[in-house]
Amino acid sequence: MKAVWFERKGPAADVLTYGEMDDPRPAPGEVRLRLAFSGINPGDVKKRLGTYQSAMAFPRIIPHTDGSGTVDQVGDGVSPDWIGKQVWCSYAQTYRPFGTAAEYTTVPVHCVAEAPQALDPAQAACLGIPGITGHRAVFADGPVTGRTVLVVAGTGGVGRAAVVLAKRGGARVIATVSKEHQLTEALSAGADHALLAGDHLAAQVKEIVPQGVDRIIEVAFSDNIHQDVEMLAIGGTVVSYSSRDDRPHIPFRSMVFNNLTARMIGYDDFPADAVSAAMKDVTAAAAAGDLTYPIGKTFPLEQTAQAEQALENRSAPGRVVVAVQHGH
Repeated sequence: MKAVWFERKGPAADVLTYGEMDDPRPAPGEVRLRLAFSGINPGDVKKRLGTYQSAMAFPRIIPHTDGSGTVDQVGDGVSPDWIGKQVWCSYAQTYRPFGTAAEYTTVPVHCVAEAPQALDPAQAACLGIPGITGHRAVFADGPVTGRTVLVVAGTGGVGRAAVVLAKRGGARVIATVSKEHQLTEALSAGADHALLAGDHLAAQVKEIVPQGVDRIIEVAFSDNIHQDVEMLAIGGTVVSYSSRDDRPHIPFRSMVFNNLTARMIGYDDFPADAVSAAMKDVTAAAAAGDLTYPIGKTFPLEQTAQAEQALENRSAPGRVVVAVQHGH
């Protein structure tokens, strides 16, 4: 098969190789996908750059963990009914060496979801990491029916999913954005209120919800925790999946007196039942047309290095995907 891989950490242009590798075979409990699209996420870039760890986890790594395609083989213990199904997948390169920047990949069957017929496969390749993370952020502490959820960066990858899924779960949703033109985008994604981030945010939120919000979905814990505490209701929770500072300062006394919870979530190690619930709900949201991602640029497989550079440099708005099969 044609594939892209790296054998050392570093810049995309220096370490990514395009060439041929042996076709993978599904192990017990796995399915093999003939990939249509590979979705790229910031975490994929960080793995290749060595942001998380300097050592290579495997001698050779095919990048990217999300993708879409068709199941063409199944391993022992997997129903043959999967063969021929259009699917989207995640976790392809989580604790595993060979991801979706290739013509074929193998994935545990519980990390695959059938894609609705009408769903664009490029969209399907964008659902994994942000959709599953957004779902976990919203529902890790139970249902949100009748609650108020504030989503920071509501038009980002995880934020957009969180807005959609919280709204579909019966919550009142407030989204924050960093730029004026994103206000309309957040509202169209389903937010009941969209607000510009800034020093006056807490006061604006308190005007909408005087008692404070029940949950905050946070992308920048160290930057925003002091403001988050101002906006949370007594007994509220801030759920964070990212922080600029690895050792943030927290307003402990305010958090104690208000009985607040800070929950940290990391996609790689979500419980299996949470992943299954997320894949089901994310698929339903995509099928309904509620969860869609603007595609900024599409690159062919042989230009995966340029695709990753486009994501790093943010040279285009929207998601970056790799079309694995020519003709997509």
